[in-house]
Amino acid sequence: MDVSCDLEVDVNGEETFFVDKKIIASYSGRISKLFSKLTGGTKNLKVIFHDFPGGAESFEVMTRFCYNNGKVEFNPLNLPLLHCIAHFMEMNKSVSGIHSLLEQTAKSLEEIRYWTWSELFVTLKQCQDLLPIAISSGIVQKCLDSLVARLVLASETSPCPSTSSPDSSGIRFSCDSRSTKSLKASSFRATWWFEDLAILDPILIEMLTKLMVSRRFDHAIISRFLFYYQKSRFIVAASDEKRKITETLVNMLYSLDRSAISCKSLYGILRVSPSLNISKCCRGKLESMIGSQMDQSTLDNLLFPSPTGTNYQYDVNLVLRLLKYFLGKGIGHVPLVQLKKVASLIDLYVAEVAPDPCLKPSKFVALVRALPDSARDSYDGIYRAMDMYLEVHSWLSEEEKMNLCCGLQYEKLSSEACQNLAQNKKFPSKSAVQALISQHCKLKSLLQETNQTKPFFDSPCSSIDINMEGKKDETCEQIVLYAGKLDLSAENEQLRAHLQGMQWRVFELEKIYKKMQTQMTKIMKSRLSVHSSARSLPKLCS
Repeated sequence: MDVSCDLEVDVNGEETFFVDKKIIASYSGRISKLFSKLTGGTKNLKVIFHDFPGGAESFEVMTRFCYNNGKVEFNPLNLPLLHCIAHFMEMNKSVSGIHSLLEQTAKSLEEIRYWTWSELFVTLKQCQDLLPIAISSGIVQKCLDSLVARLVLASETSPCPSTSSPDSSGIRFSCDSRSTKSLKASSFRATWWFEDLAILDPILIEMLTKLMVSRRFDHAIISRFLFYYQKSRFIVAASDEKRKITETLVNMLYSLDRSAISCKSLYGILRVSPSLNISKCCRGKLESMIGSQMDQSTLDNLLFPSPTGTNYQYDVNLVLRLLKYFLGKGIGHVPLVQLKKVASLIDLYVAEVAPDPCLKPSKFVALVRALPDSARDSYDGIYRAMDMYLEVHSWLSEEEKMNLCCGLQYEKLSSEACQNLAQNKKFPSKSAVQALISQHCKLKSLLQETNQTKPFFDSPCSSIDINMEGKKDETCEQIVLYAGKLDLSAENEQLRAHLQGMQWRVFELEKIYKKMQTQMTKIMKSRLSVHSSARSLPKLCS
């Protein structure tokens, strides 16, 4: 075969080759089309490639194929490279009965199901160095299809943990009956492939995850792998690579079942995200996943420092966003158990941020009122946090204090909390009146319920009820009168003295009410005993 060197090829600026145009063009559709419309002389021809897959070394491999009449030996190490070259150079032309390079690589890929795990993994690593053409050529998809199929099979059928050398079987299986009862071995059986695949590029990890989800692979195992991947890659990754890994991780986790994702691990990502400068969309997905599982959070999870440039201590806006995501499906769709659990958590958080002198009243109220009233059985915790807040923010006006107290549900305050509030000079006087009115209304309701359940009362008990009713109504009227004529700018101390007096009357009423309950219980037991004895007596004979 006559060989000339009439074509100069610059490969990615790495090296220049002088080749026979006719021979290369006979195998490469790309070169053939490039010179098919060429007119005039054929001397001093030059082609410059900027993105030849694999660079100068792979171009040399291609020329060997062309000069060797289309003959080459394939193996897992060179198959990805030859397949990508065939696609890049459009080598789909058969010459002298010899199949094209693209046909030969495609046929070799059909045997991928018989490869060992090691061979498959080596091929995938080679593909990683040939992105993005390795993806567009389809070889990456074929490798991942085979890999996920083996992982699915392993998770479904393997009765025992695998070893690190699976070449003889094609999958990492090796039984050891002594270790099947071990929890550690069981965990290893599900995660043996983590270390191998952790070296893959984020693009391949994204493709792998999507394929696993489509094959209904266990979401809990997928999420564990993704967190493992992030942790292992962060050790040596640069800042930009860390950002890319984190965004890939979040996007993939977002496609999984929320219950399969570790809430603690999500908080770990959220803590490092500010330094990585991840996209706003990605951060929104991360916060959404955390918010949907907020009932699994702890106080320490929520204590994020405030963003740079702000003067308050903790990032209250973040917690408000998480609460918004938590309630995203609507109040009626969130189980009451979860609501109450989150309410207890927020009560702790409010108490933690209350002493911050830079926390605005509007943010404090937003935290308190973020959850519906049904989420709390008691507002005592909120009252104590509000007390701390007013201690630090003593400069607030009466109007601002009243706006703050709007977050309290007086009906859900204990008697002790109401007593403390009535004597608490940090709170506005009007809030103390409202607390006492609420307590009187609760007591009135209890007394009415009691009256409806005591049909057997004798006259002494009835007189007690009448006296109590009179005291109760008189007291309520006095409280309403005070509330209506309340002037916050004058004689607050005197007003508080009156309120305390009324409060003692409430306590007296409570004592009488408890005494009345005891008497009623005794009467009920006595009457039941009498009726029971009467029924048990035998009939007298006439």
